[in-house]
Amino acid sequence: MARGGFPGGFGGGNMNNLMKQAQKLQKQMEDMQKEMETKEFEASVGGGAVVVKANGKKEIISINIKPEVVDPDDVEMIEDLILSAVNEVLRKAEDETANKMGKLTGGMGGLF
Repeated sequence: MARGGFPGGFGGGNMNNLMKQAQKLQKQMEDMQKEMETKEFEASVGGGAVVVKANGKKEIISINIKPEVVDPDDVEMIEDLILSAVNEVLRKAEDETANKMGKLTGGMGGLF
């Protein structure tokens, strides 16, 4: 058994290096999270009939509906357009967050 009680020499300086890497990763993740919070995402459906914007916190910040698509006799269509746009903008925000997180943690050998 290696020094420090861990097989394979996993102790001493290696543990310090691992801790430093973990602290660096934590700082990078915090920085990325702050950056994402200031980002805005947009999704448009129905040829621009409905446009939804969200921030990086995945909060809807605006919904724009073209007046010509509002039909009092077909409320269900506008509801479907809004639902589609909201889901799309939230998916965009989630995808970018996951992509950035993957880049940060990709080199950590599956530890995070």
